[in-house]
Amino acid sequence: MYLEKITSPADIKGYDAAERKALAQEMRDAMLKRASIHGGHFGPDFGAVEAIIALHTVFDSPKDKIVYDVSHQSYPHKMLTGRVEAYIVESQYDEVSGYTNPEESPHDFFNVGHTSTSISLATGLAKARDLAGRKENIIAFIGDGSMSGGEALEGLNTAGAMNSNLIVVFNDNDQSIAENHGGMYRAFKELRETNGTSPNNLFRAMGLDYRYVADGNDTEALIAAFSEVKDTEKPVVVHIATQKGKGYKFAEENREAWHYCGPFDIATGKAKHTGSDPYAKASVEFVLKMAKENPNFVYLTAGTMGGIGLSPSKRAELGSQYVDVGIAEEQAVAMASGLAKGGARPIFGTYSTFFQRVYDQVAQDVAVNNNPAVFLLIGASMYYMNDVTHLGFFDIAIFANIPNLVFLAPASLAEYKAVLAWSVAQTAHPVMIRMPVGGYEESPYDVRTDYSDLNKYEVVTEGADVALIGAGNFAALASEAAAELAKEGIRATVVNPIFLSGLDTALLDALKEKHRLILTLEDGILEGGFGQKIASYYGTDAGIRVRNYGLSKEFHDRYNATELAREHHLTAEQIAADTLILLKK
Repeated sequence: MYLEKITSPADIKGYDAAERKALAQEMRDAMLKRASIHGGHFGPDFGAVEAIIALHTVFDSPKDKIVYDVSHQSYPHKMLTGRVEAYIVESQYDEVSGYTNPEESPHDFFNVGHTSTSISLATGLAKARDLAGRKENIIAFIGDGSMSGGEALEGLNTAGAMNSNLIVVFNDNDQSIAENHGGMYRAFKELRETNGTSPNNLFRAMGLDYRYVADGNDTEALIAAFSEVKDTEKPVVVHIATQKGKGYKFAEENREAWHYCGPFDIATGKAKHTGSDPYAKASVEFVLKMAKENPNFVYLTAGTMGGIGLSPSKRAELGSQYVDVGIAEEQAVAMASGLAKGGARPIFGTYSTFFQRVYDQVAQDVAVNNNPAVFLLIGASMYYMNDVTHLGFFDIAIFANIPNLVFLAPASLAEYKAVLAWSVAQTAHPVMIRMPVGGYEESPYDVRTDYSDLNKYEVVTEGADVALIGAGNFAALASEAAAELAKEGIRATVVNPIFLSGLDTALLDALKEKHRLILTLEDGILEGGFGQKIASYYGTDAGIRVRNYGLSKEFHDRYNATELAREHHLTAEQIAADTLILLKK
């Protein structure tokens, strides 16, 4: 093998064309075996093998700095930069993250997992180099629909005026996670069809030089192109046309399904583990039903099929009532506000981690104007994605404090369906909904259908001395902790607040009559979270003590959710034990 002998990019500098071809195949073989066992991003990495071999052949990393957008394509890069064991030794598969990470290697410059950032980051590196009088190359590697993000266009705009070395490698595989959307992609298609000669050229319009490589999976053609632009004194785009999922039949034929995969059988491509999310299923059913019943209903997404698994056939069924703005969440939020103002009924759905990019649009374009758009947060939980770049548990602190925005956290499937229906039917408020992760298997109370009486909490069980207020996903945890306390003869009150953006002051005042300890539980960080609202409300009441349960304000990375829960006393047994101690004080 070539691959097992590579400890740094210097090891491949002397390879000839045949050796590079053999290396590319070994890299794909290793990634295929690893993905079949471990899972991970598939299509982006398989499509970028030759480009990354060529980059490390021509440029001198880490002196020359390569910034990977989203870093979906970072597996081949890691294999060539001293981390190959994590791809060829099964016991070491978890030794590296799925994204670039400066803590792992001097060849990685940013911990990146969100999109459209590479060009902007590269402009900063280039300016810092120029100020210091250095001469290294700065390369931004961007693809998979990331060019549609506003930050990418802002970065191009800045780069075009820099008049110094900055190389943008545009990895054009005619694909985002799903199909690409937007006018620029028609222009990119023209560039591919004209071998880069079409006058309709975004990059030249932005002030950058331009090169085109028709076969971006031809290592030798790429080496020639990169050699031409190495040490350039002006910004340049090298546009390469690649095949996403190259080298694995199933990934080439179904690029959307193979963007990311769990463990699978190599021979058949079939997943080893299957299952369905009842909340996602209910969301799809609701969206399709609303589209049929209301011609003014629109479901918006930003390159991720809304996070609810809308299949190509379901998207086709929605027709013009499905809008994918590309990887541009800010556009989706502002468009939703415009739709709502114009009388349409929009829902914009995507993952909680990606909603972090749209605070200003939610606050300014939506909430200030009080336009009744609906926003669906998917994966808002410590029990969802656990990479530091994809954490989804900051949303309560970020959004639940925006005036006019009604922030709802249903606690069961029945309640989620009811909240969805109400949010689209009403026209008085912008609404953000936390799609449950876990929650009650069956609602322990009759679910109401009207939430117009804002900030009215739901009493799940009535008791005395102790009240547990469990928000959304953790309402069920509150009930479980109450069950543990019942074993000790303590009948606790359990409350599901549902509304995390406001206080049910009447209920909170009533709790003071029979309770002396209030516990809040939330699937998110404590600082700025829901529990602190409750603690603040009771702050001057000498007869009430409040304890908040949630996560510390940290970037937890690749954690074990069960262990993290125990560290923060987020188990029913620990909460009950803590409560018994507190009641004795």
